Amino acid sequence: MSPAPVIDVRGLTKKYGDRLVVDHFDISVPRGAIYGFLGPNGSGKTTTIRMLCGLLLPDAGEGTCLGFDLRSQAGEIKKHVGYMTQKFSLYEDLSIRENLDFVAQMYGIKNRRQRVSQALAELGLADRAGQLAGALSGGWKQRLALAACLIHDPQLLLLDEPTAGVDPKARRDFWDEIRRLSKAGVTVLVSTHYMDEAVQCDFITYIAYGRKLIDGPAAGIAEQVGLTTWRAEGPDLASLETTLAGQPGVLQIARFGSTLHVSGTDGVALESTVRRLEASGPQRWSLQPAGLEEAFIYLMTGAQDNFASDAA
Repeated sequence: MSPAPVIDVRGLTKKYGDRLVVDHFDISVPRGAIYGFLGPNGSGKTTTIRMLCGLLLPDAGEGTCLGFDLRSQAGEIKKHVGYMTQKFSLYEDLSIRENLDFVAQMYGIKNRRQRVSQALAELGLADRAGQLAGALSGGWKQRLALAACLIHDPQLLLLDEPTAGVDPKARRDFWDEIRRLSKAGVTVLVSTHYMDEAVQCDFITYIAYGRKLIDGPAAGIAEQVGLTTWRAEGPDLASLETTLAGQPGVLQIARFGSTLHVSGTDGVALESTVRRLEASGPQRWSLQPAGLEEAFIYLMTGAQDNFASDAA
């Protein structure tokens, strides 16, 4: 028998005034999985994460997190979850060690000093233990924030856009650590805007303006959407992009560096358009599997902004 999901919620709903920020959201997260949470700014990702970890009471919906009831056992959820916010929220006038020691005291951790030293070593912070948090770069602040999340050995990590504003090397190091934690049995739900991070997730949920658009194993998302994608490379891509607009089968045109990706849900009509342009133009065309980025753009095209002006 499969183990119970770490997160299992249904109909999660939250309003701010007359705005529906999270609209009947469902999610089931398997134990030990890295679950990607994708969506544009203002989509309700942060609000949803805060409801999942017991910081915010939903207006409607039900379910469990780590086996605890979302409504009646929020205090228990908080004890067993590590939550990393978008904004660095530790004390900038305390050192790295002092910050971790303070968090350890908050959780009532036994052998506190030993656990803090262990956390410093695990996240590569030991040599900087005396440095003030406010003097750290974005990447080192990120490591400190993650160390603080892990100090009480949580079973679940909720990471809200944890790599925003850090350099590529820091992002890579961060994801190495996430994979290590996942292999050790820690479940991770992480929101991100980066497609190169999304492909590292086991499962993905797309949320747009409060509503879940699609979810499932990361490798099968594009197939669920049903997109066919052709890639064009060569000269005059700007002119080709203009020509493609409105052609049969063409629903989406996206520039990826020196190539143009052309996608649609009617594969036959799209191929007919491609073959016609291929015969008359200088570009080279090739059929390729649709990726997460094409799927994301396609899904967002039809999403309605719940905070847009009614007059717009």
